[in-house]
Parts: sequence; C-alpha cells; structure tokens
Amino acid sequence: MTTQRSTSVAETDTGSSSEAPKTSRAGRNLPAAIAVGAAMGGGLIAILVFAPYGWLGVLAVAIPIATHEVTRRLSEAGYAIPIIPLLIGGQATLWLTWPFGPAGALGAYAGTVVVCMIWRLVRQGLSHTPVNYLRDISATVFLATWVPLFASFGALLIYQDHGAGRVFCLMLTVVFSDIGGYTAGVLFGKHVMVPAISPKKSWEGLGGSLLFGITASVLAVTFLLDKPAWVGVPLGLMLVITGTLGDLVESQVKRDLGIKDMGTLLPGHGGLMDRIDAMLPSAVATWIVLTLLA
Repeated sequence: MTTQRSTSVAETDTGSSSEAPKTSRAGRNLPAAIAVGAAMGGGLIAILVFAPYGWLGVLAVAIPIATHEVTRRLSEAGYAIPIIPLLIGGQATLWLTWPFGPAGALGAYAGTVVVCMIWRLVRQGLSHTPVNYLRDISATVFLATWVPLFASFGALLIYQDHGAGRVFCLMLTVVFSDIGGYTAGVLFGKHVMVPAISPKKSWEGLGGSLLFGITASVLAVTFLLDKPAWVGVPLGLMLVITGTLGDLVESQVKRDLGIKDMGTLLPGHGGLMDRIDAMLPSAVATWIVLTLLA
C-alpha cells in the first residue's frame, strides 16, 4: 500500500507524449489506481452488507494470490520455498477459524510450518544435502506468518458481534489512513521519515494518516459498532502504526529483492500484496483492540 508520499519525488516532464501513462507526483498511475480501488471497495462493501460471510471467500482467494506473488519473487531471487504445503496450509489456517476460532488458526499455522520444514528438508531426496536450508525455511515461516496467519485474524472479526462492522472498522481506518497520508505527503511532505527504507514517506504524511485514520476509526466505531467514541482512538492509532509498519516491511522486502512491485495484477497498485500489505498486520491489531475494548 502506498502512503505518505513526500514532495521530494522528481516530477515527470510535462511535455511528454500522450503515450506515457499519467502519474501523480507520488509516482502512481492515479486514474488506474482510483478505478481499481473503487471497484475493489465497492465489491467488498456489497459483500459485507449483503453476505457478510462472503468475506471468508474473499480472504480464501486473496491468501493464495498474495502468497504466490511473494513466493514467485523469492524464487526469482534464488529461494526455494515449499509452495504446495504453504498454499494448502494457508487455506487450513483460514478455514479452521470457523469451527475452532483462534486455536484453529494457530494450530493450522503451526502444522503448516512443520510440514514446510520437512518438505524443504527432503525436497531433493534423502541422498542430497539441503542447500540454504535455514535461509529458505526462515523465509517460509515469515511468509506463512505474514499472509495466511495475519489474514486469519481478519476472518476472526466476522464471527464476532457486529462482525461486518468490525471488518468495516479495519477497512475504513486503513483506507482513510492511506488517503490522509497520501494527500498530506503530496501537498506538504518535506521531511523524509525513513529514507533508508522508503524515501517517499514523510513525517507530514504520517500526520495526515493519523488525522484521517483516527477520525475514520472514531466514526466507524461509533456508528457501526455502537460503541463509545473513545474506543476508536486507540484503534485508529494502532492501525495507523501497523499499517505504516506493514508498508515499510514490504518496502524493505522488495528492496532486499531488488524489485519495485510484488506483481502486476492491479493496475496503479502493483500486485495484490502491494495493496494489502498494510491490511494484514492491521487485521491482527483490529482483532486485539476490539476483542479487548468492544
């Protein structure tokens, strides 16, 4: 997810030919990004309003796509990731939340890690010594945590009282945090926040994320969950922090791999993982905060 862009980004030549895609000062193909974002948002709203448990189907599709995007990029960099048990385990991590709740997710996650460890160990047969085993398994465990385990906390939200409202709290806060960070970064961003990781993020953008994100969270908690407005303050603060850190984590992963985007599935956004990088850790934070306070 692209947020908090600073104005230090060099602008493109305004005299370029019409064949070049129109990009914003933050480097996005803004019309495509808006169109894709609106289509995805509209579809999710319809599902949560008319068929809330369809949210599980959305996650069931998103998890393998995002997992495959990252696995493909890691494979291009020479990693050997056991994709088959990772994909199967990701589905188990999601769907076992239905009958067993958090215990189902954690049990399936642990089982996935064990199977992946064994799969990678004997991948080349018992007569061959595994090469780069520790590196590959570390990346596999990281990926199993980053995508299916974190996404399963998004599934856990839907089972609770006002489940669709809880998912809306997650989505609205992260989206408006992104909008606030993007707007403030483009208009006012001058002080780069973490130049070594993401040179386009600014402190001004972070301020915009806090303003928009906390405001959206307070309104969502008040009107969708019928809870006191103050509950939205820690929720919004946590989601801005986790969303920003989620974005930074993916930025560093892509920097390590020497790539710009995880994929090309979504015009104006990159891959699906580029779109949900902030949502994944924020789903965990949303479940924790709302379980404790709401």
